[in-house]
Amino acid sequence: MDADGVRLIADIAADAEAADGTSPLDEAAWLALRHRSDDLEGHVTGDGFVLLIGDELSLVVRPGARGKGVGGSLLEALLPAYDGALRAWSHVDHPAAARLAERHGFTKVRELWVMRRRAAEPAGEVSLPEGVAIRGYHQRDEEQLLRINAAAFATHPEQGKMTAEDLAERMAEPWFDPSGLLVAVDEGRLLGFHWTKAHSAEVGEVYVVGIDPSAQGMGLGRALTRAGLAHLAERGITEVLLYVEADNAPAIRLYQGLGFVHEARDTHVMYQRG
Repeated sequence: MDADGVRLIADIAADAEAADGTSPLDEAAWLALRHRSDDLEGHVTGDGFVLLIGDELSLVVRPGARGKGVGGSLLEALLPAYDGALRAWSHVDHPAAARLAERHGFTKVRELWVMRRRAAEPAGEVSLPEGVAIRGYHQRDEEQLLRINAAAFATHPEQGKMTAEDLAERMAEPWFDPSGLLVAVDEGRLLGFHWTKAHSAEVGEVYVVGIDPSAQGMGLGRALTRAGLAHLAERGITEVLLYVEADNAPAIRLYQGLGFVHEARDTHVMYQRG
């Protein structure tokens, strides 16, 4: 994937985002493109592209070229050369994506919700157990943060696999702000973290909230989320979003209690074949 191909992909993706209201590529795909991952394959035309990163497929058609068989042609150009299991996201649960998935033997296996709230709405008082404090991230926290992340997301298909290299890549991104990566500590021991992300001057994200399993039940998830929301509001962010698995009822209840809401248009669907 050369620089011209990446620029064309970015142009098509921008057109799709303007039409659909959400980016057609997730963070992992953008990182793979920017860093020219060895795990990346793809076909790009002026009307669309298909990418394969490991076993995860991304297919995007320029809005003006939809309904003309472009998506099917791109998919058929890739599938014959790949006989393993494949996963693919539809980032707006698009009916055309559902039809294409069914035609090529993909079934729906996962739903991811986007929930949103106005940043200016009060998030409530940050209440912490005795001896616990919240502060910004320091480089010396890396090992403990990775340990907590692995334990907290042991069953999560993406987040739980984060390595020191992955962490360094994300911290090298222009949006990274150490003061926005909040950690809860008790005498130097990390108990949890809330990584916030500013997408723009107006839109922020509850990027990752991870709690050490040994510290569950202390209310740290709610406290860290409230602290992160306060941090984003102080930065002038006006809207905050987050991603949550549609079947994670406890997390959804927590976020609803903090004023986050989900609308049907904000549902991402994963399909799988094999």
